[in-house]
Amino acid sequence: MSVTTDKKPIDDATDVRASGRDWLGLVVLALAVLLISVDATVLDLALPFISADLAPSSTQLLWIIDVYSFVLAGLLITMGTLGDRIGRRRLLLIGAAGFGVASAIAAFAASPEMLIAARVLQGVSGATLMPATLGLIRTMFVNPRQRTTAIGVWGAMAGGGAAAGPLVGGWLLEHFWWGSVFLVNLPVMATLIVFGPMVIRESKDPKPGRFDLPSAALSMLAMVPLVYAVKESVAHGPDLTLAAVGAVGLLAGYAFVRRQTRLENPMIDLRLFRRAAFTTAVLTNLLSVFALAGVLFFGSQYLQLVLGKTPLQAGLLMLPGTATSIVFSLLAAWFVRRWRPGTVLSIGLAVAAIGAAAMMWLQADGGPAMFVGGFVLIGSGVGIALTLTSDLVVSSVEPERAGAASAVSETAYELGVALGVAILGSVVLAMFRRGLDVSALAGDAGHAAQETLGGAVAVAKSVPQEVGAALVESAHQSFVSGMHVAAAITAVILLVTSVLVHRLMRTR
Repeated sequence: MSVTTDKKPIDDATDVRASGRDWLGLVVLALAVLLISVDATVLDLALPFISADLAPSSTQLLWIIDVYSFVLAGLLITMGTLGDRIGRRRLLLIGAAGFGVASAIAAFAASPEMLIAARVLQGVSGATLMPATLGLIRTMFVNPRQRTTAIGVWGAMAGGGAAAGPLVGGWLLEHFWWGSVFLVNLPVMATLIVFGPMVIRESKDPKPGRFDLPSAALSMLAMVPLVYAVKESVAHGPDLTLAAVGAVGLLAGYAFVRRQTRLENPMIDLRLFRRAAFTTAVLTNLLSVFALAGVLFFGSQYLQLVLGKTPLQAGLLMLPGTATSIVFSLLAAWFVRRWRPGTVLSIGLAVAAIGAAAMMWLQADGGPAMFVGGFVLIGSGVGIALTLTSDLVVSSVEPERAGAASAVSETAYELGVALGVAILGSVVLAMFRRGLDVSALAGDAGHAAQETLGGAVAVAKSVPQEVGAALVESAHQSFVSGMHVAAAITAVILLVTSVLVHRLMRTR
């Protein structure tokens, strides 16, 4: 097949090289991805400060963290398809403006409810950004080798940003109040709005078909109830109400799938899931981020509230894992030129599993060395996984459908974040409450201590010294026991996924 460009005829469109403008556009897109990923985890270090200032319940605290990812996960498919239709750059700029406004509201939230509402608005805006960035990369970089490198940069910003959140948050919390972790978003969003139109080319599906509103509603109705039911069941135990909520999500999901098989222009082409590489990539994306988000959630609290590190010190202790994640995201393109993608993915997941298993040896009265070592291994494995899974997903479709395909990948990413915090965080909290000794406390004080680790530490400061010391020791031991269980669950999941990836993709 012969393709003609403005410069010269070429035999294959994949020989088209990206221009300097495209690489500058990648820098701007990387800033957006970095900020969104940082925002998903930057609150981890701010949890003790938010707990002291806004006094949220344990459920509200979990919602403050994960409602952002819940909304993102529910809207990503819709926004990815919308970007294919109205233009990915246009949707990117709209989302950047909305994200900035939502961040300003969150920074000055005066109650847990107001902060949760602001996080919802951030989720809505963020849902426009993530699939647009990956979809634009798919159309900007046609050459496969350049595209893998570009997605490596994208993956480095996504994985590194998630891990860098605690470092950024730590520095800000050392110098400012907790709302500053949101205000840092504003200059980056302003940069995106100003320079985006200059260096990013618009792209969209030339024949998009009709946008299906019922499919959009069904995708949201499937995602949010299911994630909510899982989170609440793990945190408080299953009941009939949660079973009904989960059933609503399952029915909506079934209706969504049925509708996609009947539409001429479906929101998601379900035939993609017949490809082992595509399905494996999506599942691996979800599970690797699941591990990273869970470790960041309980790890930041362990460093601060158990080992007594300041926010900045805790962020610095996470820096080696952050750097490793970025380096291995970029090295992934080099690895797959020498070994099969399935082999590289499988080894990366196995390394991350070893890192998670190392967390089982953390001690309440020990040092941070074991945590740092385990986090480095997790960061390297997740860095590889983010790059390769994203590349496999967007390479499986034609450029005009890149937004919808990348939305599937991003849905898995954000769902992984949400479930990692919800499930692993709830496991830690459940073990914490079960092991905490509040027999020496009055009713209200005992209830407050059982809400969160931060709550227990705060209560310990308001009771007699001997009682407070015993409470802190019990809280630390109980929390670390919960971390051991969560780490074991994470290690098993990653190891099983590593084996499955090797078997499913060994012929690729």
